[in-house]
Amino acid sequence: MGESEVRRTVETAWRMEGGRVVAAVAAIVGDVGQAEELAQDAVLAALEQWPRDGVPANPGAWLTTVGKRRALDAVRRRQTRDRTLAELGRGLDEQVTEDFDAAVEERIEDDLLRLVFVACHPVLSPIARAALTLRLVGGLTTGEIARAFLTTEATVGQRITRAKQTLASAGVPFEVPGPTERADRLDSVLEVVYLIFNEGYAATAGDDWMRPALCQEGLRLARQVQGLMPDEPEVHGLAALLEIQASRTGARTGPDGEPILLDDQDRSRWDRLLVRRGLAALDRARSLREPAGHPGRYVLQAEIAACHARARTPPETDWARIAACYAELARVVPSPVVELNRAVAVAYAEGPAAGLALARRLADEPALAHYHLLPSVLGDLLAKLGRHAQARVEFERAAALTGNARERALLLDRAAACDR
Repeated sequence: MGESEVRRTVETAWRMEGGRVVAAVAAIVGDVGQAEELAQDAVLAALEQWPRDGVPANPGAWLTTVGKRRALDAVRRRQTRDRTLAELGRGLDEQVTEDFDAAVEERIEDDLLRLVFVACHPVLSPIARAALTLRLVGGLTTGEIARAFLTTEATVGQRITRAKQTLASAGVPFEVPGPTERADRLDSVLEVVYLIFNEGYAATAGDDWMRPALCQEGLRLARQVQGLMPDEPEVHGLAALLEIQASRTGARTGPDGEPILLDDQDRSRWDRLLVRRGLAALDRARSLREPAGHPGRYVLQAEIAACHARARTPPETDWARIAACYAELARVVPSPVVELNRAVAVAYAEGPAAGLALARRLADEPALAHYHLLPSVLGDLLAKLGRHAQARVEFERAAALTGNARERALLLDRAAACDR
């Protein structure tokens, strides 16, 4: 195997197993910043040894073993090794590198869950949590994260460095939170995964309406968390939502990257495998919910996505059910954005006049003052009511507020259509 092929193999192994390697090392050293450095040492060792010795049968296990050895050496140098670490060190020294002890696999999964909770700790800002999670758990390089978020590599590097320093200064323990704070911390984890996916699904800035790479990473992280926490209904709810949303990716843009709105999409291009995965995850979430319990925010959003997924044509969409789900969602997480979405659903279920009445109530909401989708919705409903001059004003206002070039072009086209 040539050197370039070995390098690609190392990169693939890191992308698939990097989170587990960092998690296993962090469990020993107790610091995610140092853990990542030691894990990267294992990658460098692979780049040196694999061209000479051949690629091991289990590359991820090889990287984990070497990373843990580096961690034990660091612990020894700090002279903080206890008897447990000594025994672990002897056990690792006796292992054949490519035949990693399968008995510790469950421990590695526990360590990965700890890493997810640390990377998504509320002490960090949402964007810092997203960058650190993509770096430590997702295995992305700083350059890949920078390209995904349309920023510079230096900016991302600074965010990640500051995030590690913040975690160290705050003394955040490498552990899964206890029952009293677990719900809040889990919500932070799911929020990060949702943020990553959503920024790819509907990019807030730039020249492209979608960034599929971010969607893929968000979906991959959702599946990872789903495997790590199989008894949490909201985890399955988020996975269901992202699977169904991702199923539409191929139909959401035209040949030149232009946006295609939901009602205009070719539904035969929706990925039915992803739809089935999403519906199965939603069924799992329902089965885990207590009979008297209310669904959470992600389960409710998945229910809405499922209504679209089940409709073979736009007229078959159960908009009354969607409006009811948004009403319940507004109760669970009160938000003007949720209310705006409910107004759209009501417009489909009861007519544009009913939807417009709800949307107009949000005109003075401070949180929506610079939110381009409010005038976009108003423009759409006014156009459906034949009030084209007013609709044009709203579409132009929406175009001025959006930071996405593709969406701006779409809104200006709709404004021009009002004159026609």
